[in-house]
Amino acid sequence: MKFVTSFVPDIRFGDGAHDTIAASARALGAEKVLVVIDGFLANSGLGERLAAQFAAEGVAADFYSDFAGEPKLAHVQAATAAARGKDLVVGLGGGSALDIAKIAACAAAASEDPMHYALAANPLPKAPLKKIMVPTTAGTGSETSATTIFAGPQGKKLWIWGPETKADLVLLDPALTVTLPANLTAWCGLDAFVHAFEAATNRNAHAGAALYAHAALGLLTEALETAVKNPADIEARGKVLLGSCYAGVAIDNCGTAIAHNISHALAGLAPVHHGLATALGFEATLAWLVEADTADLAAAARACGLSDAAMLPGFVGDLMDRCGIVRALPKAFADFTTADLAREMRAPENQPMRRSTVREISDADIETFAAAMMALPKTL
Repeated sequence: MKFVTSFVPDIRFGDGAHDTIAASARALGAEKVLVVIDGFLANSGLGERLAAQFAAEGVAADFYSDFAGEPKLAHVQAATAAARGKDLVVGLGGGSALDIAKIAACAAAASEDPMHYALAANPLPKAPLKKIMVPTTAGTGSETSATTIFAGPQGKKLWIWGPETKADLVLLDPALTVTLPANLTAWCGLDAFVHAFEAATNRNAHAGAALYAHAALGLLTEALETAVKNPADIEARGKVLLGSCYAGVAIDNCGTAIAHNISHALAGLAPVHHGLATALGFEATLAWLVEADTADLAAAARACGLSDAAMLPGFVGDLMDRCGIVRALPKAFADFTTADLAREMRAPENQPMRRSTVREISDADIETFAAAMMALPKTL
């Protein structure tokens, strides 16, 4: 067995960890900082408290929060412009805020537009700005991964990848996730679960990442339902947040597979929450996947407390039921067909996920999966 694990950023976990953001930036040598923060959080009073933190530390801080939904090219361009001349970028919020912050910290170190680095067309600057990531949702794992996702000029999902995008420091504060609505808690938590599962079972899986992936599966299996139904349960929130972080480490090493091929393809057609799309794609393909009957699938099942991989489809369906996942797509998908989704699943940017899936995915399989997804009600 041979494998290499990528570096894991410094991680600090605990209630109140976000109160140390400015002091941590100062300790990293920052004098000028850009904070990329979700608009809702910026307007909730957190932005003012954070500005006071930086003022107390004698650090000049600018804020960028002019974005909503998943990142678009205009967002990463604006954040990159705001980051130029700074020493450090803080990403505070969901996956969108973290991805925008990571891209800005890299692109701001040179004069090129972020599109210059899309799909690894060109290497990232080797001396990016320092980065502190503070997730407020528990799903994407972006705080510990080297991947960022944004929508390009035609609305297609693009990625920028490289160790240069990774955080210097991750602050995990369960208190920041308590106000996340139940549906978003469930969607984000299922996204983290699929991250861990796919990283542990795809063709790139290895023991170094399985350590994190299996821990994530155990934490999410134990705590996700409680976090959805009892949002103030700080212990459950912490376990889900830590599980998401560990799942981010796992996909940073091994990547994802067919469920993410589907979710990225869906997003190429119309706006849809990534966690929901991933959960739906996972459920639609899991029974087919476990027919591979690999040792990695069996180990992932055990990490969920199951004795056999064949039990996974029923287990996942039940978990989705208990977390209130509605099997439906947004109304905008009524304008598209099975053929449209199959085309997106075959798109070049989605092929790495197809190739990494442990079972060979035929064109007939793609048609079957696309048909199953497009047969879902379009009611959201």
